[in-house]
Amino acid sequence: MNLLSNGKKLESIWYGPPPEEAPTLLFLHEGLGCVSMWRDFPEKLSQQTGCGAMVYSRLGYGNSDACELPRSLNFMHPEGLEVLPEIIVQCKINKCILVGHSDGASIALIYAGENSTESLLGIVTEAPHVFCEQLTIRSIEKVGEQFRSGNLRELLKKHHGSNIDCAFKGWLDVWLHPDFAEWNIESCLPKIMVPQLVIQGNDDEYGTSAQVEAIVRQSGSIVETCFLDNCGHSPHRDQETQTLEFMTQFVRNLLDR
Repeated sequence: MNLLSNGKKLESIWYGPPPEEAPTLLFLHEGLGCVSMWRDFPEKLSQQTGCGAMVYSRLGYGNSDACELPRSLNFMHPEGLEVLPEIIVQCKINKCILVGHSDGASIALIYAGENSTESLLGIVTEAPHVFCEQLTIRSIEKVGEQFRSGNLRELLKKHHGSNIDCAFKGWLDVWLHPDFAEWNIESCLPKIMVPQLVIQGNDDEYGTSAQVEAIVRQSGSIVETCFLDNCGHSPHRDQETQTLEFMTQFVRNLLDR
């Protein structure tokens, strides 16, 4: 599948039925993620639910084209309000369920807060961020050290290739910018009218339950929550079986409405 954003190529892959035959699970990756870092999870969720699954890498990630740096501090808003709607049109997606992880979860919430179209059936978020926590900043500072002095660069390069510096620096410089401490997207939550499932690891080093509590308290829709033990920032990797079960049941319930 050839996807474009402002004339630049986006890496993408599709699993399962096409959009004219079934709703589409649209996967939005984390701040250091890309298509390959989802592994086979999207394919498994597609098989379990009968939905199609579309996975793409944002500009500057994976095998997508590079992007200009620095990223703006509000980069998630253009991703949710401009790029994502464009992708939905390009792929001719009629009905979709957003599955977002970390930064991708925030992008999903931004999109849902401004798009009340009938095409959006629901949202699944893993480890979402709706405001910036000191815990997040401290953890990202540690990751920066691991990238500079450890083997993290080589591990990530397997997924991002020539985009490795673009992906890492673009993410790190935004989250560690002094002004990003004021970043907050809670204002979009009351405008979300579709059902939500939020999955949070109890050992998440990048966010606390306060993120989930804010979403439950302020959203304009019903929000189901799932807190997983022995689980860090990536439930679909840390606790794949449980995460797959919870997502599958949520999606099936959406389809039965």
